[in-house]
Amino acid sequence: MTLQTLLLVALALFCIGLYGVLSRRHLVGVLVGLELMLNAASLNLLAFSRAGMGDAVTGQVIVLFIIGLAAAEVALALSIIVALYRRRRSVDIDRLHELRG
Repeated sequence: MTLQTLLLVALALFCIGLYGVLSRRHLVGVLVGLELMLNAASLNLLAFSRAGMGDAVTGQVIVLFIIGLAAAEVALALSIIVALYRRRRSVDIDRLHELRG
């Protein structure tokens, strides 16, 4: 695969994730959109690392940090979603008035 192809795939992933974040009313859907956006950033770093721009190991190490960050984000977000569901019996963003203000 060429660099342009990988960047186009990453762009498509990022746009799908951004659409998911902006259009969803369900917290789990927003979380999935955020994960897609992080994966697109990781794919960009790996594409530039593979193309020989900069140190090859640096891009791969940063991708490992992004994967760790994504795992921590999922664990924290899912625990918050479960706590909100137990309290309000809904994960609809519009119905969660506790988060406003």
